[in-house]
Amino acid sequence: MRVLAAMSGGVDSAVAAARMAEAGHDVTGVHLALSRNPQSYRSGARGCCTIEDSRDARRAADVIGIPFYVWDLAERFHADVVEDFVSEYAAGRTPNPCLRCNEKVKFSAVLDRALALGFDAVATGHYARIIDTADGARELHRAVDPAKDQSYVLGVLTQQQLAHAFFPLGDTVKTEVREEAERRGLSVAAKPDSHDICFIADGDTAGFLGTQLGQAPGDIIDAQGNKLGEHQGTHGFTIGQRKGLRIGTPAADGKPRFVLDISPVDRTVTVGSRAELAVSQLTASKPRWCGPAPTADLHATAQLRAHGEEVAVTATVQGDQVRVSFEEATSAVAPGQAVVLYDGTRVIGSATIDTVERVAAAV
Repeated sequence: MRVLAAMSGGVDSAVAAARMAEAGHDVTGVHLALSRNPQSYRSGARGCCTIEDSRDARRAADVIGIPFYVWDLAERFHADVVEDFVSEYAAGRTPNPCLRCNEKVKFSAVLDRALALGFDAVATGHYARIIDTADGARELHRAVDPAKDQSYVLGVLTQQQLAHAFFPLGDTVKTEVREEAERRGLSVAAKPDSHDICFIADGDTAGFLGTQLGQAPGDIIDAQGNKLGEHQGTHGFTIGQRKGLRIGTPAADGKPRFVLDISPVDRTVTVGSRAELAVSQLTASKPRWCGPAPTADLHATAQLRAHGEEVAVTATVQGDQVRVSFEEATSAVAPGQAVVLYDGTRVIGSATIDTVERVAAAV
């Protein structure tokens, strides 16, 4: 097969490309230039997409012995990922930019271009598995290494996209990948993993959003509407946040407070106890199914954050709406996040959380 290997400049994508070439495929490496300013998206182990990363990817391609190109997708990335991230926070929601990048850039823009150029598939260094079924379908499954599993941020992929995708590292643990890179003579074998949000190299999300959105002072209140403090912008908060609230008055019971609600319209941030965070149900929209859309209620598990735990749920699908009921109340569920549904290790699909129903509100 003619395979386009997306090479970020890190160890995972380099080994993935090497494995595809070793398996006999006709592999071409491509580095995605996603930053308008190539010096701005990395600081040590944070971020990605710098000139340094491009050069690391090119050196890896040379060692593997495959052609290599750089595709400039900076404008597409800025519009579909960065601007979406900022606008979602401005609306009081908590987006996942990695999930959006996979949906809009890596498995939409890149895959579409690859197929148009005559490639059969795109390979990446994501930790997830694709299993071919007897009827010719392809299933997305969790990786063997639970600590590195990235199936959550791939839960937006459709059956058509999975049909043209390879994840060569899904059956491997990270330590083995680094050892393999060393054996292959890849200079990125010991390169630190990038983490956090790639376009916020210093990790200061609140500072980045403050620069983009400016200050919009408002009140921090409790569930009864009592003013407890002030803030400089609702974009500096996420549901479930405990630290950095700067509330001078302690709670009556002396226990920590958590962010319960964010309202950019009236510029209020509502805080309360951990118990008030508990959610019994949620509604979500814009579902993306990895296979056929479910036609009956699903008794499944759900993951609500990239590194969150699975929880047992019942999901009801009605057109473009998904209602998820938790068997046991769960906390820190934020609009804008993705709810990804699983059947064992298999990813059923995902949807974007719109509203939540809190246990305390139902009492």
